[in-house]
Amino acid sequence: MLGEDDPTVLEWAAQEGRVLVTHDVTTITRYAYERLELGQSMAGVIEVTSDAAVGRVIEDILLILVCCLEGELDGQIYYLPL
Repeated sequence: MLGEDDPTVLEWAAQEGRVLVTHDVTTITRYAYERLELGQSMAGVIEVTSDAAVGRVIEDILLILVCCLEGELDGQIYYLPL
């Protein structure tokens, strides 16, 4: 999906039922909320700040995965580190 615009990436993730993990904390949020306002599906977005420590981010993602039931991230946006 390299080089695709945000709406295209979000559409692909929704069709595949995949949570999107991204460093794009400047524009992806707007398009994610637009999808939700239009009633379109979204398996979830996890935005990671580019200066976050990799180990911390991995721990946070694992924590989210352990604590969430299947489908619980649908329509949600999380920001890491927690």
